[in-house]
Amino acid sequence: MTSAANILILGASGYTGAEAVRLLSAHPHIRIGGLTADRRAGESMGAVFPQLAHLDLPVLQSIDDVKFEDYDGVICGLPHATTQQVLANVPSTVKVADLSADFRLRDPATYEKWYGHPHQALERQGEAVYGLTEFYRDDIKGASLVACAGCYPTSALLPLVPLLEQKLIDTDPIVIDSKSGVTGAGRGVAEGKLYCEVSDGFHAYGVAWHRHGPEIDQELSVAADADVVVTFTPHLVPMNRGMLSTIYVRGEADVCHKALTERFADEAFVQVLPFGQMPQTRHVRGSNLAVIGVVADRHSGRSIVISAIDNLVKGASGQGVQNLNLMLGFDETAGLDRFQPVFP
Repeated sequence: MTSAANILILGASGYTGAEAVRLLSAHPHIRIGGLTADRRAGESMGAVFPQLAHLDLPVLQSIDDVKFEDYDGVICGLPHATTQQVLANVPSTVKVADLSADFRLRDPATYEKWYGHPHQALERQGEAVYGLTEFYRDDIKGASLVACAGCYPTSALLPLVPLLEQKLIDTDPIVIDSKSGVTGAGRGVAEGKLYCEVSDGFHAYGVAWHRHGPEIDQELSVAADADVVVTFTPHLVPMNRGMLSTIYVRGEADVCHKALTERFADEAFVQVLPFGQMPQTRHVRGSNLAVIGVVADRHSGRSIVISAIDNLVKGASGQGVQNLNLMLGFDETAGLDRFQPVFP
């Protein structure tokens, strides 16, 4: 595609929707032709997000009023379960980058177990490509529906998949200790996200039963060609955005570091630090970067791998744009290379 692509953003009143607007507003080959937000339909984007008021954007509309055939591509930032019903009838000619969890799990029975209801769009679920760009790039190019990886899985899978593919670490135990900013929980009003509930605190949640666990297991099992079940614990930290995953594995640290450095040497959005250096969330804020560090544990044969991403960009909307670029035939970095990390 050489002319400007007409793109629709579903769920534009949420954090990921607003982030998609921010990223696509600087895209050289895309124009934002439609925005939906059912509860804010008829309002301007600037009324919902004043920081975007200076942009020339369409008025928010209801999904019921959308004609999907008018668009070349869609970034879907709708809540889980809602997405299935909406995308079930979208023409296959329209390229869709879905940011929800609705199409990530390949096994419908696993989806039903973890999300509490049968999948409502099985035909589309079967055609969906898992959207961790660095590992599924060729499949994404020919896909009509890409299920972008979750934020926690993105931070864990980027360093772990190459190590398991090359059999450099044991499949058990793998311990993933992850921390996320509060935007990872979405924009909806909830007691657990109130300032007084989050500020000056740090806590684990979804312990032993977080829905991203089976997604991580699924992709690591593919990489290892064996069943992999990780220990995964997410934590909420009192910051707006950012994600840090500390991963404990059995394997030689220097070998792991060398393998990751070589694997990601030509990747635009993955940086492996020199051996022993650790990433920080402040070093990726606002960008589509993932930064990885490796250090040797004090016990021989054990390694600690740490990765940092911005949960709203590489963990959501940035990855969506990266995948949409591939589906539409644009350079993978188009638009995204204009956003460097914001520091301090």
